[in-house]
Amino acid sequence: MDEQAAALYRDIAAYEPFNEQEAADKQMILRVLERDPNCFDRSAQAHMACSIWTVSPDFSRTLLVYHNIYDSWSWIGGHADGQRNLAAVALRELQEETGVTHARMVTGAPCGPGGIYSLEVLTVDGHEKRGAYVSSHLHLNVTYLAVADPDEPIRVKPDENSGVRWVPLEDAIRLSTEPWIRDRIYRKLIDKLKARPLSRWQG
Repeated sequence: MDEQAAALYRDIAAYEPFNEQEAADKQMILRVLERDPNCFDRSAQAHMACSIWTVSPDFSRTLLVYHNIYDSWSWIGGHADGQRNLAAVALRELQEETGVTHARMVTGAPCGPGGIYSLEVLTVDGHEKRGAYVSSHLHLNVTYLAVADPDEPIRVKPDENSGVRWVPLEDAIRLSTEPWIRDRIYRKLIDKLKARPLSRWQG
């Protein structure tokens, strides 16, 4: 395990799970990091990915994209693709998918070590992407929390999404067509924000 992967491993190991789902998924992510040096490459059946839960400065709204493959309003994220600095990957995905360039990563409460806001193992069904079939696989997902200005210009990324919009937090659940993501993940992200108010973020 290289130095950056080891740093991520330590952050995840020190992370305090919010609920039973996070506790179970944390252990699976750590096991894969220990055993599979290729887990940062999407060729691995279970591979590292990241998401970025982006909220307005008053914490009342979140930024969603209409994901073409999932056919649902969705949070923002992507594959590690060899990168170990998943926070940097998450910010890059936010910019690429929405056009937002001035988001600020939260570094204090409610985030844990390394700015980790949430952990989850996500199942991805087989699908077509850019004309090729992608087999079913697992995303070992690390979620980060960012604050952005809803007045900043946004735009779609046509090869990945067909809509970008700010919505009230609870609408993330109403607009999702993915029951498990809606009920287990978005519900958790919203509840966690309410239970552990933000204390600071980096500029």
